[in-house]
Amino acid sequence: MAECQNKDSLSLNQLKPTIMIILYIFLGIIVLVLLIAAGLPGKYLIEKSIVINRPAAEVYNKVADLNYYSQWNPWQKTDPDAKSVISGDPLRIGHKYEWNGKKVGEGSLTVRSVTPGKAINFDLQFLKPFKSQAIDAWDFTQTNEGTRAVWRNKGEFPFPIARLMGPSMTKQLNQQFEEGLQSLKEMCERY
Repeated sequence: MAECQNKDSLSLNQLKPTIMIILYIFLGIIVLVLLIAAGLPGKYLIEKSIVINRPAAEVYNKVADLNYYSQWNPWQKTDPDAKSVISGDPLRIGHKYEWNGKKVGEGSLTVRSVTPGKAINFDLQFLKPFKSQAIDAWDFTQTNEGTRAVWRNKGEFPFPIARLMGPSMTKQLNQQFEEGLQSLKEMCERY
């Protein structure tokens, strides 16, 4: 019987270094991932523009009135079953678009400041899949070819998961901005 206990404790003693090696490797991987996340940008800025063959005030109204938002914004189009609520007076500070869906998560877009016909800024807040805030800024300039609409979005990537996803998210945002501006152009020029 003493021999059996000796074998059990010998086996356990032999396993301890292996368990410790696995634990150190696991902890090393976690530290490496956190160091990579710390080295990635914590902020982003996306800026895209397009010329739309309509007066600046008309293009401004399509962006500032959030009742049109789901018609041109590609991000909202990715989740047609998402629930949305629009509140406040269109074209005014406090006008708000809230959404909740499986693909788009949960969040809101709220008019923060307006310069009628020329510029509008929004507070963009994400609640799910992770909390994040950004600022959406638009400028509208009348040119000989039409209205130059500039769409900017800036925010932060929360540490560590969003930072790790940052390069992919930035690429996706660039594509969505290009699609969104093209869709806005088509909508404005159609009416």
